[in-house]
Order: sequence, then structure tokens, then C-alpha cells
Amino acid sequence: MPGQTLSLSQSQHLQMVLAPQLRQSLEMLQLPMMELRALVQQELEQNPTIEETPTRMEHIEVDSGTAPEEKHELDFKDEYEVLARLDSEWRDYFLQDIQHRPYTEESDEKRQFMLDSIQQRVSLQEHLIEQLHLTGLSDEDARLGELIIGSLNDEGYLTTPIEELAQAANLDAARLHDTLAIVQDFNPIGVAARDLRECLLLQLERLGHQHELATRIVEHHFDKLGARRYNDMANALNVPIEAIHAATALIASLNPKPGLAFSDETTAVVLPEVIVRKVEGKYLVFLNDDQLPHVRISHHYRTLMDNPETQDEVKDYIRERIRSGAFLIRSIEQRQQTIFRIATEIVAKQTDFLDQGVSMLKPMTMAEIATIVGVHETTVSRTVSGKYMQTPRGMFDMKYFFTPGIRTTDGTTLSNKTVRDIIDQMVNKEDSQHPLSDQEIMESLTRQGIPVARRTIAKYRLMLRIPPSHLRRSR
Repeated sequence: MPGQTLSLSQSQHLQMVLAPQLRQSLEMLQLPMMELRALVQQELEQNPTIEETPTRMEHIEVDSGTAPEEKHELDFKDEYEVLARLDSEWRDYFLQDIQHRPYTEESDEKRQFMLDSIQQRVSLQEHLIEQLHLTGLSDEDARLGELIIGSLNDEGYLTTPIEELAQAANLDAARLHDTLAIVQDFNPIGVAARDLRECLLLQLERLGHQHELATRIVEHHFDKLGARRYNDMANALNVPIEAIHAATALIASLNPKPGLAFSDETTAVVLPEVIVRKVEGKYLVFLNDDQLPHVRISHHYRTLMDNPETQDEVKDYIRERIRSGAFLIRSIEQRQQTIFRIATEIVAKQTDFLDQGVSMLKPMTMAEIATIVGVHETTVSRTVSGKYMQTPRGMFDMKYFFTPGIRTTDGTTLSNKTVRDIIDQMVNKEDSQHPLSDQEIMESLTRQGIPVARRTIAKYRLMLRIPPSHLRRSR
């Protein structure tokens, strides 16, 4: 038996490594308002070279000229000159602002009270009822929606079977099924599902993955998914194991308990990142940056750096802290700009929704917005994650506005309204003795190259106030 030997070999391979500053910048982009505020407060406590301004500062754009991960390669003298100029500009503007709005203890107390105040928690039922009132349903259908919403548990699931619920309330089960399809389209995504499998499928459909591998796994191999039998799924679906891992990672990112954010067990404080107002007939986007502490580089430490008597060790410490504070300021600025640009494009695309309600929500994907804004799709995903937009129609999770629409077999995308119009025309032309069922409508649309789920047919039919087929049949 030959003996074991040691040997050295060289190999080349590509590997993406995120610099610590870039990783921190991405994490800051993903943080909701409350968590970002806590992070800034922590930095204020730990970094003596930055300070909070007592009054609100206007936006001053700074061009760093270099990506954060490349900043360490600059000579600090050049960087410090930029920071010093920035500090002077902010101090001059701050002094002008003080002249117009003198600082008083009373104004500071009011601001602190606003920051310390916790908004009244909204229950899951209240959140859903508010959306129900925006659908434009008839009073009778709205009452059915309230029945379903009132039957949801704290996790957002409908555990009572529809047939049992209909029998207890002496209602038509088919019509209650239609109303359930409407409620399942509300925010949070995945709400009103009857089990975990349906909850995941609702989220995948809403995020535009209904025709991808992840949906096939949840639909047909849910037991294998729970047991983590990845090889069995790869063999059954005839795909590489790497594709299975990617799909299961996507499934793992979904929320299995969408209602818990509104549960009594959690203190959910929701602050809007963006406020949309209608001004002179146009919808304008405003950042809610009043909720963030406004920080700047302290002038005191700039003086210490300029003082020749300051020891080198002290200067090294100040230099490190100033760099950390400057990166924090740049990261917040970049975060706010990214949120503003994405929110502006969302509002421009969803003007009809803001005017007329949920029924006019247009198809829109993160990839589409990413192309317009000029960022990667993952950046859009990080930006809207956990962020809320206050609109004239209420407060919405920014993910709520992303719907894939209906993609036809020839690659084009139809809006929800277009599909509803097609269904309306089909029902108007049907034989009253043999009205079309939802299944027949679905099959007819599929033959036309428009793949739509039966649940979606029921939802659109209810929006059009078309009763089920057995109620449309002529006697």
C-alpha cells in the first residue's frame, strides 16, 4: 500500500468578495426606518466626531467620486479636504437656517416627543378591512369579505373551511370562494391562505415566480421540500441540484406567517419611508427623513486635526472616526436617494391605482423598475423590503405595488384590466342556458395564449360583479 504524501498545487478561480463597507452599505439600504434610526443613534453614541444637528437640514448632494469599497485607496489628505469642505458648507447652511428658525428648547422638546412617540398599532383585521373598502365591491360582497377577514387567525391563515363558513352563515359557498380570492390579493402577501402550501404559492405568484421551478416544487413536491430531499426533487423534475438549491433559497425567503407582523405578541411600529401627496393634480413623492437623526462631522474635531500640537495618536484615532462617520453620512444619503428614485417610478407607474383604487393596479416587476432607475434588480428588492409608502389611499408595503401581470405565450404582458375586459366580453356573449364556468373561462383564455389560474378568474369575475355560473343560468 503506497504511503501518503503531501503536495502543493496552484489553481485559479473567480470568487466575489464584498468589502466590509459595501456590505454595510447594502445592509443599511435594506434596513427599515426604525432600525436605521437605532443604528444612527448607536453610531452617535460611539463616534465622537459626528453630532446631531438640532434642526432639520436640507438636502445637500455630495459627490464622493469613488465607490465606498475603493475609498481606502485614497490619500487621506485629499479625502479630508473633501470632508472639511462638506463640513464648512453644512455649517454655513446651518447658521443661515438658525437665523430663519431660531432654535428653542420648546421646538427640541416637540421633536423629541415626536421621535419617542409610538404609533398606535393597527391590527391585521383593520389593515385588511381598509384595503377591502378600496376594492369597490358591492355592499353584499364587502360583507362576505369582512366575514373572511374576521375568521383569520393571528398568523393570517383561514383555518375554517369555506364550506363550513358558508353553511354557518347561510351563504353561497361559491360566492364566498370568489371573495376569498379578492382577500388573498391583499397585503401582506400570502394572507388568507388555507395552509402553508397555499401561502407560499400566493407569494410566489404575486412576486412573478408562478411559472418557475420554485412554484413547481411547492405545488408537486411539498413533502420532499419539507424533508429537504433535494436529490429526489432534482431527479423528479429533471433539473440540476444547483437549480433546486436556488429555488429552495427563494422559497426560504418567503414569509410563512404573514399575519404575525400585526399580532399582539409583537410591537410593530410602522413608519412610512415615503409620503405621496397630490399637489395641483399631480402626485409628488416626499421622503420622510424627519424621522432620521440628521448628523454631520463635528467642527471641534476638524480644529483638532488642524492643530499642530495634537499628538499623532490622537490624529490617527480622529482620522479613523471621521472616515467612519463620513461613510455613514454617504450611505444614508445614497439610501435615501435610491428609495426616492424607486418610489418616484412606482408612483409614475401606478397613478391609476392612486386615482381609482386596487382594481387599477398595473403589472410592474422589480426588473422593470431596476432598468429605469439604472440599478440591479436585487437593489430594488433590498430597497423595498420592509419599507412602507403613505399614499392618499392609505399606507402600503412598497412590495405591494409589484405585480407580474399576465404574460401571454408570445411574451407580451397584459394588464389586469385587459384580462377583466376579455372575461366580461366572454360572459356577455355566453349562452344563458349554459353559462361559462370559471374552469371553462380559464380553458378558453389558455387557448388564446393567456394562462390564468382559476382562482384569478374568480377574483376578476367578482370585481366585475358577475355572479357564479349557477346563478347566471336562465330558469
